[in-house]
Amino acid sequence: MTAPEITVATPADRGRVIGSLVAAFANDPVLRYLFPDRDTYPRYAAAFFGHLFDKRVRQGTIWTIGHGAAVAMWDAPAAGHGPPDESLAAQLPADALARVNAYDQAVHAALPSTPFWYLGVLGTHPEHAGRRWGHAVMGAGLRRAAVDGLPAILETSNPANVEVYRRAGWEVMLPVTAEPLTIWIMQQSTGIRCGPSS
Repeated sequence: MTAPEITVATPADRGRVIGSLVAAFANDPVLRYLFPDRDTYPRYAAAFFGHLFDKRVRQGTIWTIGHGAAVAMWDAPAAGHGPPDESLAAQLPADALARVNAYDQAVHAALPSTPFWYLGVLGTHPEHAGRRWGHAVMGAGLRRAAVDGLPAILETSNPANVEVYRRAGWEVMLPVTAEPLTIWIMQQSTGIRCGPSS
């Protein structure tokens, strides 16, 4: 079987990346908490993922398959991991923005003070699930972290993902409580391992 081509996202990929992530995270605990109304979820989630895409696309740290069918959005060590900016605030209602900010504050308070690569978003459009494309795009960022000799960090609030990430070489550093969510901060520092996993 031919390995899928992994490319660095460009601004032209924005629409497909956002569409894939909105679909991939439709039942994710964090996104359901941030944007609980099913009618407004697509619009607010699109604004949220669009904000994250715009922050990272010029860094060259978004890897995709199929120009967005699967996507891994990373932050390089120098990029910083700050809170949402005013462009997102203009697109969300006050209650949703407050939840986004509270979640971000809980995560960022738990992150290391030393340099690391940060996997902010990993998702595959449900139409392409089961092909291991998520692992493939995740691996591109892990290789960059390995070249830099730095650990990789991610966070998840989906209990099912904790074991998936463990099988891919990640370890839980600590759990963080951000009511009503538990956030697991995970690290990979022992080399690249993206399988076996589903």
